[in-house]
Amino acid sequence: MSETPEQSAELAQLRAGIDALDTELLRLINERAKLAQRVGQIKNGAIYRPEREAQVLRRVAERNSGPMPLESAQRIVREIMSACLALEQPLTVSYLGPAGTYSESAARKHFGGAPTLQACPAIDDVFRAVESGNAHYGVVPVENSTEGAVGRSLDLLLSTSLQICGEVNLPIHHNLMGALDSLPAAKKVYSHAQSLGQCHEWLNRNLPNVPRVSVASNAEAARLAAAEEGACAIAGEAAAELYKLNILAANIEDDPQNTTRFVIVADHDAAPSGKDKTSLVCSTLNRPGAVHEMLGPLARNGVSMSHFESRPAKGLGGSRWEYVFYIDIDGHRLDPAVAKALGELREVAGYVKELGSYPVAVY
Repeated sequence: MSETPEQSAELAQLRAGIDALDTELLRLINERAKLAQRVGQIKNGAIYRPEREAQVLRRVAERNSGPMPLESAQRIVREIMSACLALEQPLTVSYLGPAGTYSESAARKHFGGAPTLQACPAIDDVFRAVESGNAHYGVVPVENSTEGAVGRSLDLLLSTSLQICGEVNLPIHHNLMGALDSLPAAKKVYSHAQSLGQCHEWLNRNLPNVPRVSVASNAEAARLAAAEEGACAIAGEAAAELYKLNILAANIEDDPQNTTRFVIVADHDAAPSGKDKTSLVCSTLNRPGAVHEMLGPLARNGVSMSHFESRPAKGLGGSRWEYVFYIDIDGHRLDPAVAKALGELREVAGYVKELGSYPVAVY
């Protein structure tokens, strides 16, 4: 449809306005970068502050008036912060690989595109990379909304010196992909066992007679699908892009609310941000009512508990039937009520380890 002279004139005016705004945006971004550089000089280069970044993203949520969707606005600001940080403190972030996994997507969501991402073959290697100084931070899954806790991550939080300094909630959208043009051509489906379980009903309805093969990761499934005729994979969009596969069916997870929680591990936690969470692990003394007694300090001090899970006490040298309790509470360890509750908890619990205080995931 051709434009009227009036429409052409208006379009030219609108485009000139956009060009002027783009020029101003570029000036402001560089002005922000200069301020970040000065902060880095004052702090001797150590300018990554999880609590500060959470505060900035919350302020975006408070002030965004649209029409830009809130999550899009936060991602743009996240990338600007990431680029500014890289000018003074280039970061290396380890994650559970290979490339194309949901862990990589979580790392990019939290840190933006500027850091160097380091894929690790196992969760143990993510922790080891941070402990050895080969990475500044690590990203590991700790919990899935349908499959439950990731035990190895919890065990390593107990047995290593690393702390939690942040968290990421990543909606998990599974896609069926392959070097195929349509579903009827599918002869095999590769994926991680958890993903196969999370798409069980969809597979039963749409590919009931196609063999399902469990592999080490969804990214590995995508790699295999790219190399094998007639093979498909269940994985995320990042894997489809990496291996140049067609998405044959999107969002095939049985639970549309399927979400995985990741934590950021480092040699430090975070300062108070105003909306925080504290994670800890405890064991009880061997006496009646010990669990009730252990939780009493939280109730008496008005501290809410958002997560409670028991696991065998690996690495503490106890008997085979001893358990520890992983607890998430609202608030920072430096908040007066939380500090008082933790102090009382140490008096009644057999063992207490603070895993870190950190900002609640912003988006």
